[in-house]
Amino acid sequence: MKSCCMYLLLLGLGTGLIRSPARSQVEIPAPARARHGMVASANALASQAGVEILKRGGNAVDVAVAVGLALAVTTPEAGNIGGGGFMLIRMADGNSVALDYREAAPRKATRTLYLDRAGNVIPQASTVGHLAVGVPGTVAGFARALERYGTMRWRDVVEPARKLAEKGFPVSHALALGLRSRESLLSQFPESRRIFLKNGLHYREGEIFRQPDLARTLKRLQQKGPRDFYEGATARLLVEEMERNGGLITLEDLKAYRPVEREPVRGEYRGYKIISMPPPSSGGAVLIEMLNMLEGYDLAALGHNSSKTYHLLIEVMRRGFADRAEHFGDPAFVRVPVNALTSESYARSRAQSIDMKRATPSTEVKPGRPMRDEPPQTTHYTVVDAKGNVVSNTYTLNTAYGSGVTVRGAGFLLNNEMDDFTAKPGSPNAFGLIQGEANAIAPGKRPLSSMTPTLVLKEGKLFVALGSPGGPTIINSVMQVLLNLIDHGMTLQGAVNAPRIHHQWLPDRVRHEPYGLARDVREALEAKGHRFEAEPRWMGDVEAIMIEPGTGMRLGASDPRNPDAGVRGY
Repeated sequence: MKSCCMYLLLLGLGTGLIRSPARSQVEIPAPARARHGMVASANALASQAGVEILKRGGNAVDVAVAVGLALAVTTPEAGNIGGGGFMLIRMADGNSVALDYREAAPRKATRTLYLDRAGNVIPQASTVGHLAVGVPGTVAGFARALERYGTMRWRDVVEPARKLAEKGFPVSHALALGLRSRESLLSQFPESRRIFLKNGLHYREGEIFRQPDLARTLKRLQQKGPRDFYEGATARLLVEEMERNGGLITLEDLKAYRPVEREPVRGEYRGYKIISMPPPSSGGAVLIEMLNMLEGYDLAALGHNSSKTYHLLIEVMRRGFADRAEHFGDPAFVRVPVNALTSESYARSRAQSIDMKRATPSTEVKPGRPMRDEPPQTTHYTVVDAKGNVVSNTYTLNTAYGSGVTVRGAGFLLNNEMDDFTAKPGSPNAFGLIQGEANAIAPGKRPLSSMTPTLVLKEGKLFVALGSPGGPTIINSVMQVLLNLIDHGMTLQGAVNAPRIHHQWLPDRVRHEPYGLARDVREALEAKGHRFEAEPRWMGDVEAIMIEPGTGMRLGASDPRNPDAGVRGY
């Protein structure tokens, strides 16, 4: 999960500061247009690297792997080879697969790992340092995707990232500020302080940022293959880093790690087919559950972001996240009732408790009881190629710059995904999320996520592919962009730019964005009993691509909330 993108920190998610986004929220430009292929990602340099792969004949999966590796260089707060995530792939023939390369708990992890002798959660134990690190899955996930669905050689798709790391790139204003904002975390670890803070001298905007250790790691992965990360010299560097500093990951953990191909979750909203990520991500199922609840209401008639529409969205989010807290976990360890949670009948039963005249206090909203008689700083980018193959990928270190730990001699940061487990039922994690026993720590288990890479089809053809970072706000960001497109008829860029709100059941507060909530709308919502966070904060970084009906043109939109994001096509 991720609120880990630096721009979110700068714009208020982690610091409390409110700053205007680099691109106007008022002037809505037309989406980018391209005939042959499109890449929308959190960094323009990474998007351009993907376009170069497209031009060389690569398909969407080849491009997705190259972009993901490039983001590990250009966007260190979230792009990674030391984390994990989820890739949703739909090939032009209609075959779809959800690739789970989420991090896993080390074999030495226990359910009380982050509790003291009194049973209390130890502050920062699951978020800072070596004990917070889960077994990384990114390299294995990318290699599996390329092997099964790509067309190019591994060494060729690694090359753009290796070149960026070796030759360097100009530091953007946002990256310079983001590194400074995380000085207290990164300075705790000598390698992180040396590489990302210049030993306290700091990078300036426009300065060239070179990462020779990371370049050598990528070169090694090129020459030795992706398993070097799990069994070779790179693996040994990672394990030595753990052994020197009390971490849990062993060579056996790395050797045992494998990505998992899963069947996507599917739903329907007003005639559009929804394809999204299954557990251990909660994103797809909760998204479909909330859309099912909304289907019975005429949102267009209620008005875009009116007090009635906002009230309804908040109530639906409240119920969806209550179910998330109770029912979701790694399906290899717990039975998650996905079919029941995403059924229309269950959504109707949940929606019956919504009162359009008053807010339902979260203390009154309990998780639903679906039938269980069924089989057992994140960044997002989207790719569509000339043939219609599409990839929607979300991956993360968890919070910005993850655990703060950089592997000595290897140049990459490690995640703090162990915080996404339930350290103690009823105790919030770094995102304020309350989670249950289904997500308790266990060796080899994958933590619950909110990542929501999503594809939407209309009459069997791709309508839009999208996703976002933002921790628990991911699900609600994706949902609101879809509502903007389907119910309110917005352009792609307009749908991405439009203001968002967020509610996650607990804490019982509505998060809203600067300039996104008119005073009379807020007053009407407060009169119903809704309570708001004290300060507005920007949410998400939706990267979306559509195929224009009739022309077949690829339309791309990057989120103005991220000043470094870029959509590129040809």
